[in-house]
Amino acid sequence: MHAACHLPSRFILAPILLFATIALGNNVQADDAVEQIDVFTSGTEGYHTYRIPAVVLTTKNTLLAVCEGRKTGRGDHGDLDLVLRRSTDGGKTWGPMQLVHEEGGTDKITIGNPCPVVDRTTGTIWLPFCRNNDRVFITKSTDDGVTWAEPIEITADVKKPEWGWYATGPGHGIQLTGGRLVIPCDCGDTKGHGDWVNRGRSLVFYSDDHGKSWKRGGATDRGMNECEVLERVDGSLLLSMRNYFGKNQRAFAVSTASPAAGGTDAGMTWSSPKHHEQVYCPTCQSSIQRYSLKPKNIILYSGPGGSGRNAMTVRLSYDEGKTWPIAKVIYAGSAAYSDLVVLPDGTIGCLYERDNYGKISFARITLAWLTEGP
Repeated sequence: MHAACHLPSRFILAPILLFATIALGNNVQADDAVEQIDVFTSGTEGYHTYRIPAVVLTTKNTLLAVCEGRKTGRGDHGDLDLVLRRSTDGGKTWGPMQLVHEEGGTDKITIGNPCPVVDRTTGTIWLPFCRNNDRVFITKSTDDGVTWAEPIEITADVKKPEWGWYATGPGHGIQLTGGRLVIPCDCGDTKGHGDWVNRGRSLVFYSDDHGKSWKRGGATDRGMNECEVLERVDGSLLLSMRNYFGKNQRAFAVSTASPAAGGTDAGMTWSSPKHHEQVYCPTCQSSIQRYSLKPKNIILYSGPGGSGRNAMTVRLSYDEGKTWPIAKVIYAGSAAYSDLVVLPDGTIGCLYERDNYGKISFARITLAWLTEGP
């Protein structure tokens, strides 16, 4: 462990998209309604494997796809870098891959768990990440993701000294209507590794001053892990969590609204997590994303549809996540981590791992396709 972290800042990646539509059911069939492009392909451009996708839309309507480039193997720890690609046409084509950050050359230093968030007031893209799942850093781009600032360490601001494991995201953060930037995370609340039922918690950290400072929010009950967060229409926050209770169901918790929305909380405390019987989830990361408030209130969810890490599925809720009546498979094969984004024309984008971690692909679907048929 280095006493200080001196990290060369570099820049972005080029995603490629794939498209194949699939109707939900026992007999899953391909359909031309889902466009797909491969953004990162394992074994290319100097990396053994690409994993842990995150995607955001900038204020200039550029898509940024970020992930871990794993140099020497598929494992979660080793020589890992953050890489990125940009798309200026809604994900139809992607620019060249660029290195956002690496440390130590060929040393086995794990730089990962990207969790970008866009400040729509300033246009700045903030990108928190972790070093060896222990120390927390953040970099930023003020030129639409073309270049990135030297990262700064924020570990002391967002992590308690007694905590062990720490991971930002993965996936995207959000900006609340009142301006607060919220980054979902998970931690081991005591030293040690692997005992997620007794140690693991989901949590958030946040900024109320457009990224000048970051503060630790509240943590959930134990047994929780990787998460994403969404602001509901009443200003409360809905936290969607990977968990270790063996139910193959996604867990959700709620934090009451921020003062700007007439509440007092916005991530400082969380309700007890509850499993949702309509949302299948193996022990895996998933994504949650607001689609619209008007004319219909729509929330989206993506994650494996089962069994295991297979059948990437997009789900839809009309009632702030209380029920999920619509689900369609966008890829029937092996599929794991994912991240959702909504484009200006209403197209839904899903950046996800597939084919036994052989590719990270970007799928484009329409709301009309998602809501029609079975």
